[in-house]
Amino acid sequence: MLNSLKNLFRRKQPKKIFVNVETAPLSEEQLKRVTRQNIEISPTQFIVGCGQSVGKQRDHNEDAIFYFSAIFADGNKDVQFGVFVVADGMGGHQFGEVASGSAARAMGEYLVQKLYFPLFSIESEMPTESLQEIMENGVKNAQNAVVRNAPGGGTTLTAVLILGEQVTIAHVGDSRLYNIYPDGRMEAMTNDHSLVQRLLELGQITEKEAENHPNKNVLYRALGQSEPFKPDIQTSPLPKPGYILICSDGLWGLVSEDEIFRIISSEECPSKACSLLVDAANQAGGPDNISAVLIKTYS
Repeated sequence: MLNSLKNLFRRKQPKKIFVNVETAPLSEEQLKRVTRQNIEISPTQFIVGCGQSVGKQRDHNEDAIFYFSAIFADGNKDVQFGVFVVADGMGGHQFGEVASGSAARAMGEYLVQKLYFPLFSIESEMPTESLQEIMENGVKNAQNAVVRNAPGGGTTLTAVLILGEQVTIAHVGDSRLYNIYPDGRMEAMTNDHSLVQRLLELGQITEKEAENHPNKNVLYRALGQSEPFKPDIQTSPLPKPGYILICSDGLWGLVSEDEIFRIISSEECPSKACSLLVDAANQAGGPDNISAVLIKTYS
C-alpha cells in the first residue's frame, strides 16, 4: 500500500521552552493576529464546511455532496482521515440528480468501506492496493452506479481522500479542486474535461472567447458515458496551512478566483465561508446549481 500505517502517524514533538524572555503588553490588533496565527492545534486535524444552492434560474438541484471525516489520537500518535465528493449531474430533472446522487454515494461508500474500517479497526486488514488504485476502483464503482440507476444521465465527479499528510484526488468532468494558501495563491489541481478547455489547450480560442462560448457546458468525459475512460488521479501533500476547495461550475464559473480567496480568507468558519461563496454566485446571477466543500488545514 502506498502509505503504510506507521507513516501516517506523526509523533508529537516536545514543546519548546523559552527562558529570559522579556514581555510587553500587546495591542488589541496584535493580540488578534497572534491568536489567529499562532494557536497550537493538537492533535493534527482539519475542519470542514459545505454549502449548496439550487441557484436563481433552476427549479431543481442536480448537484450532490458527500463528506466523511475521522481522527485517531492517543497522546503519542495521530492520524486524520477524510473523504470528500462533489458531483454535478446532467441529463434532465430525473436523470441528472439521480446520476450525481448515485455517484457521490457509491464513491463515498466505497472509500469508507475500503479504508476507514481497516484504518480504525483493530482486527481489519489493510488493503494491498495503492491509494491510486483504490481511487480508480472507486470511480469505476460510481460509474456502474450511474449506468445502473440513471441510464441516459451523467455526472461529474471530483473526489478527495485525505490520509495523514497526503491528498489523493480522482477527477472526471468540470467540477474543480483548488489548493488555497494564506499568501493568496490558488492552485487548480484539476483540469476541466470540457470541449472549451480542449479548444483552449489547442489554442483555437482565447480565454475571453471561452467565457461566453456556446458549448462551454459540453463535456467530453463524464460518468455515465458509454465510452471507456480513465479518471485523472494524483497524490500531493496536504496544503498546510491552507484550504482545499471542491466546487461545481456553478461557483467557479461565476465567482472570480480573487473573490473566492477574499471570501475564504476573511471568514474563520469554513461553513460560513461556503455560505458566502454560494451567496456570491447567486448575486452574480445564479444560472446553475452551486455546491462547495471547504477543508481548512493547520500547520
